[in-house]
Amino acid sequence: MTSEKKQEFTLRISQANKTELVVILYDMFQAYLEDAEQAEGEEFHNAISHARAVLNELIESLDMEYEIAKNLYQIYRYVERLLIQADVRLDKEPLKEVSGHISPLRDAYATVSKEDTSPSIMENTEVVYAGMTYGKTDLNENNAGGASKRGFLA
Repeated sequence: MTSEKKQEFTLRISQANKTELVVILYDMFQAYLEDAEQAEGEEFHNAISHARAVLNELIESLDMEYEIAKNLYQIYRYVERLLIQADVRLDKEPLKEVSGHISPLRDAYATVSKEDTSPSIMENTEVVYAGMTYGKTDLNENNAGGASKRGFLA
């Protein structure tokens, strides 16, 4: 995953509520799958390892009091077995099936997240307004909101 992509995820996480965080985890998982599809050798193993770590975060986020969480758990474990199979055999074919299971779940959570009006989990973070300006020789990113809002409240 590129550093720009990591920065994008970091920004999204800093402004997300609980439901949006799950969507971000799915997006991170898909990004690592894409990395694995394009990688060879050690890079393939690393991408699969990162995807499995994100999958473990999804598993840890389940509230097992609900029946749907138990169903999701079974899907996640099946996906994990496919990732292990791909990793051991150095075979990219199972990654297509993995994506086929994860994409609809991501879309479902994205739909639910639009209805979730709860506040951001992280408090006291900068409000980021994306803006780019063109300099004479370069492109400048502007961040309105100020650094004075960062850090811990005393």
